[in-house]
Amino acid sequence: MITRTRTLTTETSRELFTRAQQVIPGGVNSPVRAWRSVGGQPLFIARGAGAHIWDADGNEFLDYVASWGPLILGHAHPHVVAAIQDAAMRGTSYGAPTELEIELAQRVTRAVPSVGMVRFVNSGTEATMSALRLARAYTQRDLIVKFEGGYHGHADFLLAKAGSGLATLSLPDSAGVPAPAAKTTLVAPYNHLDALQEIFNIHSDNIAAVIVEPVAGNMGVVPPLPGFLQGLRNLTRASNALLIFDEVITGFRVAYGGAQTLYPVQPDLTCFGKIIGGGLPVGAYGGRRDIMQFVAPLGPMYQAGTLSGNPLAMAAGIATLDALAEAPDAYAQLEARAAQLERGLNDAARRAGIPVTLNRVGSMLTAFFTAQPVTDYASAKTADTQRYAHYFHAMLERGIYLAPSQFEAGFVSLAHTDADIALTTEAASDVLNEMSRV
Repeated sequence: MITRTRTLTTETSRELFTRAQQVIPGGVNSPVRAWRSVGGQPLFIARGAGAHIWDADGNEFLDYVASWGPLILGHAHPHVVAAIQDAAMRGTSYGAPTELEIELAQRVTRAVPSVGMVRFVNSGTEATMSALRLARAYTQRDLIVKFEGGYHGHADFLLAKAGSGLATLSLPDSAGVPAPAAKTTLVAPYNHLDALQEIFNIHSDNIAAVIVEPVAGNMGVVPPLPGFLQGLRNLTRASNALLIFDEVITGFRVAYGGAQTLYPVQPDLTCFGKIIGGGLPVGAYGGRRDIMQFVAPLGPMYQAGTLSGNPLAMAAGIATLDALAEAPDAYAQLEARAAQLERGLNDAARRAGIPVTLNRVGSMLTAFFTAQPVTDYASAKTADTQRYAHYFHAMLERGIYLAPSQFEAGFVSLAHTDADIALTTEAASDVLNEMSRV
């Protein structure tokens, strides 16, 4: 049972982390899991059920990470588990087509109006990398535009940071990325159409695509300002460039058909992940049929993968999307619970006198420890990361598991109850009141 406050027993997690560091770089298989931005050592998770997780020492937590978004139904949902078990009994991989691939593809294309055809891959990185290669093949152009603070996977040309001028070709943002690869990418500030217009004024004839998270989730949650997405659509269409929505996080999270049904702007290509695999490794890219027909074996753009369309991931994705589609109030329930959490956190911060800007779209949200509105990466970076680190650990001691970084999204699932939200906001109130006295 979760208690109000406690000293966590973490001996087993500490031992596991020591072992992990001997055989895994940094002891983790994705950097944020190392807790470098909040300090301390990561907890090793042993199991999850519903809205709860338990670590290797038996500590129980209310989980708002949800495996970084895909577990919209909660952990170990019985329909998803049963679908995976049933598929596994028939074999885990064939390297050949299965009917499950067709069934999941049909669900995606029916739900997302802009997607006429879809190709499954194994990760969000594969999806964005492939979509951008496809955009270059289709337009016969080289440059892409991304937005500062947006993360679209770890392909070389996507690990780019802005050059010395707004429309200057970019520089590598990671060791091991060749400068020529980064120079195929231009970086603009999110939510700033004028900056994008300047880039198009200079490079219009060589821009293959603009890729954007329609709701930013990798600098924390930052919604698009009114007119921003439509402005992207207008600029790309006028220049014969493609518009790509990275809906790896937002797809089936903020609405059943993704952010493009919430904000009625249709991209040319869309990238998916997370929810469409029901918690198993998955990615996908899809869009207009005339563009998708450039993908091999129909066209000249090559992309392949041994485990693409893996039957376990397809079965989990079908079970997840069916559960969402068959519950007519699923998204209304998510909205209500997330709004309840937003109100509670805002009230707690206001009473404590601690500046917090809370951004929320549907069931994804971020509490930024800053007094100013957060509308782009520059304003997100004004957040007090040390204050967030204190908040993170104090909430953990009260049984609330949050993202171990100020610049990540939190997620509400259908497994969270009104009582869970009330417990969370009560814990936040206690923590913020304590912080106000420091």
